[in-house]
Amino acid sequence: MASPTTYVSVHDQRVALVAAALRANSKLDEKAATKLARHALDALDHIPEKVR
Repeated sequence: MASPTTYVSVHDQRVALVAAALRANSKLDEKAATKLARHALDALDHIPEKVR
């Protein structure tokens, strides 16, 4: 019998990646890094494609 898998959205994967980078390069805890990662990705997602 196969073990159940947990779905993780692409957005949540991006947040985890950015949060990990923030934790590795600062003294932020996981909760603060995740909150900051969500804000950073939200800001990046609102930059027009031509500007990126």
